[in-house]
Amino acid sequence: MIQLSPEASMAAALKKEVEDCRFFPELVWASISGALGQQRMLGYLVHHEASFATGDLQRHLTALVLTNRQLIISHTDEQDAGYPDRAITSAEVVALRAVHSVVVTRSVHHPEKYPTNGSQLVEAWLTLAWGAASRLDIGPATCEDPQCEADHGWTGMSVPNDLTVRMSPAGDGWQSVDKLMAFGSLLQEHVG
Repeated sequence: MIQLSPEASMAAALKKEVEDCRFFPELVWASISGALGQQRMLGYLVHHEASFATGDLQRHLTALVLTNRQLIISHTDEQDAGYPDRAITSAEVVALRAVHSVVVTRSVHHPEKYPTNGSQLVEAWLTLAWGAASRLDIGPATCEDPQCEADHGWTGMSVPNDLTVRMSPAGDGWQSVDKLMAFGSLLQEHVG
């Protein structure tokens, strides 16, 4: 029997998970493997989701792959309704030294009972920031005087938010949520 190296075994597991999504698996794998090249994989996360846009169901697949030096982000989308026979895929390579922030967020039902059986994880998010994109939250500025009617202009905050992956046990299954949490911890360890 041929024994696979840990790297080959992890690559085979990632490829199988991509194939199990049944969402253009060869296209997705070409995007991931092209960016990965000969690098050693430390961990990965796959998120396959569907959304409704302009009345149509559209699927998306995001795969995150961690290496010693890089985070590879592969994203594949079905094209919009104007092009039903097309898909678009991309692979972004982010140097780990460029990642500013890795946030793992948990939404927990009955937090007072955590970590007992009465507490339950409802959702989990993995949010990454490396400076490629920011969210701008803007609103009218005010002062502390409730009687003031002056125009104080606008105020806002720029929040780095390059990628957020959100999973829930109800929508994605416990195994997927556990993978998100484990990958988030692994990424925090390598970035921090």
